[in-house]
Amino acid sequence: MNHRAYLALAIPLTISTMTTPLLGAVDTAVVGQLPDPAYIGGVAVGTLIFNTLYWVFGFLRVSTSAFAAQANGASDPAQGVLALSRPFLLAVIVGMCFILLQWPIEYAALTLIAPDSDVSQFAVEYFQIRIWGAPFTLMNYVILGWLMGMAKIKQSLCLQVLMNVLNMILAILFVHVFSFAVKGVATAALIAEITAFVLGLLIIWKASPFEWRIPSIRALIDTQSMKKMFNVNKDLFIRTICLLVVINMFTAKGASFGTEFLAANAVLFQIHYIMAYFFDGFANASSILVGKAVGSNDKELYKKTLSLSRQWSVITAFVIACVYGLFQEQIIGLFTNLPSVIELATKYGTWLLIYPFAACFGLVIYGVFTGATEIAPVRNSMIYAMIVYIIIQFTVTPIWHNHGLWLAFIIYTIGRSGFLVMYTPRLNKKWLQLKEGI
Repeated sequence: MNHRAYLALAIPLTISTMTTPLLGAVDTAVVGQLPDPAYIGGVAVGTLIFNTLYWVFGFLRVSTSAFAAQANGASDPAQGVLALSRPFLLAVIVGMCFILLQWPIEYAALTLIAPDSDVSQFAVEYFQIRIWGAPFTLMNYVILGWLMGMAKIKQSLCLQVLMNVLNMILAILFVHVFSFAVKGVATAALIAEITAFVLGLLIIWKASPFEWRIPSIRALIDTQSMKKMFNVNKDLFIRTICLLVVINMFTAKGASFGTEFLAANAVLFQIHYIMAYFFDGFANASSILVGKAVGSNDKELYKKTLSLSRQWSVITAFVIACVYGLFQEQIIGLFTNLPSVIELATKYGTWLLIYPFAACFGLVIYGVFTGATEIAPVRNSMIYAMIVYIIIQFTVTPIWHNHGLWLAFIIYTIGRSGFLVMYTPRLNKKWLQLKEGI
């Protein structure tokens, strides 16, 4: 494993994962051209609700990728099938529960965020359409995780690009041609999610490295394997809850400053998502390689992957910061043409210059831990970082207003990286000792 081989895996994964935040970014940009900032606020609140719902179960992609990579490294077809089947079943059940509970979910979310009445109206329009895509979105997580874990990078890239390009085209068509406004954005996302699911099943059928056989019920619910899956998913679930607590607190506090602050922060947060998902491509590459190393007991591959992960996290941070620093005004202008929102986004957008350096280690080394299915350190680091964020928001925001809010978020991000890096020597020692039979 060298830099060239690592990048050959990481770059397609980066392109693939970058299409995910573009879905929310395009939604924000499309409505950002409409005459009222309440449109941006409504989509921001609606997107936040779905981010909360889906990110809680984001472990479906991450853990599926890790278990599939280990099955691939061990050349075990049976485990490869089960790595897809078990989380797929869970995704169907959870998605249907979201649909059945959509009214209490909507009420609870709007009560907690408490946006202005016009923002709330648009958020409801967005939510009531997109909620029907819940099962498909969660099953897409499993499909993408499995394809990545099986190192089917081109296929996963094609699937995500097709889904998001379709969403972009439909969003522009529905909003600017048919004047459906927020309903058009939500409908575009729903159609894209369903289409991706159908295409994903076809891709798996064609790209699978082994013959498909439906697993027996006994194999599907094997006690030891299910316990391991749920232990990994439990820690990822807690990690995601911590992330969502921070994001929801951030959004709710920004909303309390007024609709224009909510809109400006929504634009900056979409830019932040793009930065984060840029790192996520490298994290996915590290997760796949470490998973393969664990499955095949390859210590040298593990050590080299960890080294490359560290190096490229720093390089990526420099690249992202330079691009944003040079083109900040143009990037913000892609999301909205409202002068008041642009002015606020530019004023507070300087914080995003710091974000790549604060986030780089936490977002990339995270892939090493997930690939080894050692998730407890990830969970712990997020808990500690969340506590730091809560303390700073309550103490600093009353003094520095929106600057204090962004300061709290940046320090939380630094803590997220720092706490996880502290666990790396323990992971190295544990994994290498286990493989040496000590």
